[in-house]
Amino acid sequence: MSIHLYLSLLPEALIFSQLDPEEFGTYYAVGSQKKSRGPAIFVEIDPSYRHPYFQMEAALERCKPHEDGSPKSSLYVAVYRVLEHMALDAMQKLFLVTSDGRTLGLDSAEYQPLEENGLHLYQEIAPVTPLVVSRLDPINFYDLIVKTPTSLITVPAIAFTELQLGELATDPVMGILENLPYGNSDHLRQCLTDLKTKYVSTKMVDRVSSPAVQYRTVKNGFFFGNQQSLKYFPMPRPEVLRADHYRWFRSANM
Repeated sequence: MSIHLYLSLLPEALIFSQLDPEEFGTYYAVGSQKKSRGPAIFVEIDPSYRHPYFQMEAALERCKPHEDGSPKSSLYVAVYRVLEHMALDAMQKLFLVTSDGRTLGLDSAEYQPLEENGLHLYQEIAPVTPLVVSRLDPINFYDLIVKTPTSLITVPAIAFTELQLGELATDPVMGILENLPYGNSDHLRQCLTDLKTKYVSTKMVDRVSSPAVQYRTVKNGFFFGNQQSLKYFPMPRPEVLRADHYRWFRSANM
């Protein structure tokens, strides 16, 4: 029975499992009595990956089928400072799981910056979870908080996604929010306006924001960065999801 290695982001954890990604996604979102039902985001990691921070071999010895022959669903290797000790080239595929266990796998690709003017909204997912607006595009945002910080606030590694702003990206005051499901829209508008009128590049919207992402709000994809590099998993366009992954798309938009 093969053993998989997963980096969970909700919450941050490193997990061995004898379940394949789709089975693990269903189990992790709906199949355990230890947690409430909810979406999951995780990355499949090269199972040969090793780092002295993690007790990998000791965990492997315990990752065995149950006495009745059923596979071991999860064996936690670490639940603290996981992302900062993970080599990005060990990441194989990102999986987005809906609250009812539908799993979508994303491959990594080189990020192609868009030629656009406007402000940005970022949801940091791990190891911290604030919701932030910024003048900076994703590459420069990552650079600011990980590689070359200009403030005292920095993290050794980050996982984040950019969210859609619609017309608010260029007109925070009069722009139409359309059907984007953001709470306290007046506060969001004010934060975006501050970026346009004050000499700041980023501003926190919510310091205790939930890292659970409403998938339909994702603008481009998911970013993982540390001091060495940045890895990007692009999100397919809605029309592609509707055509090729309809059940996941329908579940994600319920």
